[in-house]
Amino acid sequence: MRRRDLLAVLGGAAVAAPVAARAQQKAMPVISYLAPDAPSASASGIAAWREGLAQSGFLEGRNVVVEYRSGSGDYGRMPALAAEFVAQHVDLIMAASLPAAVAAKSATPRMPIVFSVGVHPVAFGLVQSLNRPGGNLTGVTFLVQSADRKAAAAATRSCARRHFDRPVAQPKKPNAAPNEQHAKSAAAALGLALTVLTASSADEIEEVFATAREKGIGALLIGDDPSFDRRPEQLVAPAARYAAPAMYFRREFAASCGLITYGPIFSEMARQAGVYVGRILNGAKPADLPVVQPTKFELVINLETAKALGLTVTPTLLALADEVIE
Repeated sequence: MRRRDLLAVLGGAAVAAPVAARAQQKAMPVISYLAPDAPSASASGIAAWREGLAQSGFLEGRNVVVEYRSGSGDYGRMPALAAEFVAQHVDLIMAASLPAAVAAKSATPRMPIVFSVGVHPVAFGLVQSLNRPGGNLTGVTFLVQSADRKAAAAATRSCARRHFDRPVAQPKKPNAAPNEQHAKSAAAALGLALTVLTASSADEIEEVFATAREKGIGALLIGDDPSFDRRPEQLVAPAARYAAPAMYFRREFAASCGLITYGPIFSEMARQAGVYVGRILNGAKPADLPVVQPTKFELVINLETAKALGLTVTPTLLALADEVIE
């Protein structure tokens, strides 16, 4: 081989070596985060989710990319957004609500999906069982429905009334009907009369409270819905105006002068979802990761609001509270 040819071959090898090395390096994984609302609407939940992700060795912007998409409160946009992620061939979809999880599951039978929902995932076909999901989905479930009976009982004890109403937000949400049925069963078991009202906008929320006063309803048990997380005051302020004792599902409502809240510690659930995302990116299969359920629920009472409503909170209920805001 002539010297000129030899140098050309060596030069080509020198150029090809870095290209081959770069090709062998694994590209930074991409996570798509699908939620009803923008990350700013649930900043604390996103922060906890990132903590869980970091526990598994993934830091956003450093060794993993997160693309956020939201439906801006419109659940009907979830299927199109999920299909968009699938077309982009992302590594994993984080579905931060039941509508998002249902849309993601319908969009792909193979791409890993981690969900965060407030219903039993088996009932909605997301997984085969809690212990062995069996497909491409796993995640955390708040099982808010399982707390309805305790919440109704607590509302009854705190308000000393025998009639309460549960406005179920966003009647088009997939779990609206089962939530309503579960609330009815819980009320019947406690000997309570139940009136169900629905609200899917700020104007309709105002109408719910006005109707509740007209019907002489003694207390309200507010249903869980991501659209309510954005502005707790949109449910707390009408309760104050109409002097309506109301029970909510997140601590933030009591901190915003709501009377009483009962529900899981949502930040812990969000953190666990982040842990699962990281484990799957590290090689675990969704089918082998049991669906996580909350192990602790917290009861928070705002005594200042109780006094403003002219209510006396019983010592028994105060003793059961995890936090009392004065």
